[in-house]
Amino acid sequence: MKKLESREDIELLVNSFYTKVIDDETIGFFFKDIIKVDFEKHLPKMYSFWETILFGQMSYKGNPMAVHFPINQLEAMKKRHFERWLELWKQTIEENFTGQNADMAITKSENIANLMAYKMENARKH
Repeated sequence: MKKLESREDIELLVNSFYTKVIDDETIGFFFKDIIKVDFEKHLPKMYSFWETILFGQMSYKGNPMAVHFPINQLEAMKKRHFERWLELWKQTIEENFTGQNADMAITKSENIANLMAYKMENARKH
């Protein structure tokens, strides 16, 4: 196991994670069927997002919450979807990395998943 400490490590983490996501019965359809993600464009954004979150590099420019609201209107993004996302993320981290940044990636992802699940549910009520 190695420490999560570079952009290359983030790329490995994100690539490994999305390999799982695509084939996942619970959330894969969001990426394949609902929004038909162009991974050549999406993955570099995710590298920058996590590089910013974990290393403070400020390489990510965007609003992840705003990006998810239109998806939520097409297909409800429910708490169980975020829980599965989180489960796959944690699994990917634990398979590949150890140390403080790996732990922080899990903690930050828990906060993100909980906040997004709440906001998406709230948006559907209004």
